[in-house]
Parts: sequence; structure tokens; C-alpha cells
Amino acid sequence: MDLDKELTSQLKEKFNAIGQDLDVHLKGMLYSKPINYWDYIQTDALLDLQTQRTVLPDEMVFIMYHQINELLFKMILWEIDQVANTVHIKPEFFSNKLMRVSRYFDMLTSSFEIMKDGMEVEQYNKFRNTLTPASGFQSAQYRKIELASTELINLIDNRFRETIDRNTSFEHAFNHLYWQAAGKDYETGKKSYLLTVFEERYKDEFIRFAKFYNTNNLWTKFKELPQEVRENQDLVKAMRHYDYTVNIKWVMAHYNTANHYLNIGGKTAEATGGSEWVKYMHPKYQRRIFFPELWTKQELQDWGKNV
Repeated sequence: MDLDKELTSQLKEKFNAIGQDLDVHLKGMLYSKPINYWDYIQTDALLDLQTQRTVLPDEMVFIMYHQINELLFKMILWEIDQVANTVHIKPEFFSNKLMRVSRYFDMLTSSFEIMKDGMEVEQYNKFRNTLTPASGFQSAQYRKIELASTELINLIDNRFRETIDRNTSFEHAFNHLYWQAAGKDYETGKKSYLLTVFEERYKDEFIRFAKFYNTNNLWTKFKELPQEVRENQDLVKAMRHYDYTVNIKWVMAHYNTANHYLNIGGKTAEATGGSEWVKYMHPKYQRRIFFPELWTKQELQDWGKNV
């Protein structure tokens, strides 16, 4: 009985704090239905999101795998958001969230075998024609993960980093992000349809996102930790693991899968979005590095070359 009284007291305190009558909520529970797994997870809605454009069975593998990726991207952003919005972050909290994010990317990287060995090459090269000009390049969540992981300068096309600093406008910096090279001719300024429609849909959102994460990204939050914490070898190792996993292992898993399907008989097919995917994807060209100060000079020079 004492436990019942304590629980009732806590519930009254909770509802009084928001100006609500506990008795009304308790009466409502008399008529509410118990929740089921399928309602809570919204299984029916989730399983109704796969719509093929062709009659080829392996297209369903392609669709579902990418949807799983997007769900994992959402989980990653959910964890990073908690770090970004914590003012006085504690080392344990930061480490916990970093390890969660890292595990999600470990899962993403290892799962690429599903794509690489899970579809018939002939089927893929038939249904991929119906996807043009769409491309995985257009994953807005993945772009946000990059923006939320490091300072913007580390995502600038390697050719232009020396011309951009913290006084550069976000608009100008955005136009020189490394992935712009997949759909932009820097000599003429002309952009591909792939990039044009992507920007029409997300550019304003990206710039707002980048402005917030410019000072709240994982790298900046790490540098706010006490020096003895930043020098903790387990944490440094975890940071390096995340950086390497996202920018080498994940990228190369994607690259090798693309190569499996698009390099037929020594002839490289064009990506659905029209990008020069070999140079766009391979880490030795774009040199995406989230936490450059955690790597040696030699490691930085060799980034992506020995994979």
C-alpha cells in the first residue's frame, strides 16, 4: 500500500506540474486499449513502403536495403543531436554516444555484403535504368551526418580548402563541399540535373543545419572536453575508429559494391545520376577526414591510398 501511495503521489506531482488532473487521465485508461507490438512499431505502414518500378525481384532487395540505411542514418543523427544540444557535456556521455554512432556505422559497413552479393548483376543493370537520374548521392541524412561530425572546412573539396576559412559565407562554402564535384563543372559553374534538384529540395535546410553544427559538431564537442579526457587513448582510439569507418571502410564498401555491378568486362558504366563515381567515391581523391588532428602526418598523406 505504501508503494501505491508513493506512486500515486508521484503521478499527481507529474500531472500537476503541467496543469493536468490525474483523475481524468486515470479514468481515460479505463477505456484505452493495450498496445500491441505491430501497432507500436507500425509494422503494416513500414512494410507498405516498398514500391518497385520494375518486375525484377532483386529490385526489392535494393529498395529495402536503402530504406534500412536511412533508418540507421536517422539513429546516428538522433545520437549526435543529443551531443550537439548538451551545453556542458560530460566525458562519459560523449563517449557513450560516440560508441553508439560508431557501432551503427560498423553495421552499415558490414551490411554492404547484402548489396554486393545479394542481387544478380543482370537484374541490377536492368532495373537501374529506371532509377535515372536518382542516386544514393541524394541521401540528405548522410550529408547531415557529415556536417554534424566535423568542422565544415574538413568537408570542402580538397582543391579549394586553402581559399576558405571561418569568415567565408556558408553559401560560398556550401558550393565548394566535396560532393559538389559529383555534379558540378567548376570551370563553367554548370551543375547537373542530379545536383540541381537535390539543392532545390535541401540547400536551405543544409545551410541552416550547417550553421548550427558549425560549433556543435562531434569534433568541436570533443575539443571542449578537458585535456586529460582528450588525451585518453581509449577515447582517441574510438574517435579514430569512427573516422576511419565512415570515411574509408564505409566508402570503400560502397565503392567495391558499385564496382561489382558497374565495371563489366573492364568497361565502367556511368552512375544513374551521371556522376564520375570512381573519383567521387574513392577516399584517396576527396580525402574526407573528420578528425585530422588525431592522425599522424604520414597517415594523412596516405589516406585512402592503401585500400
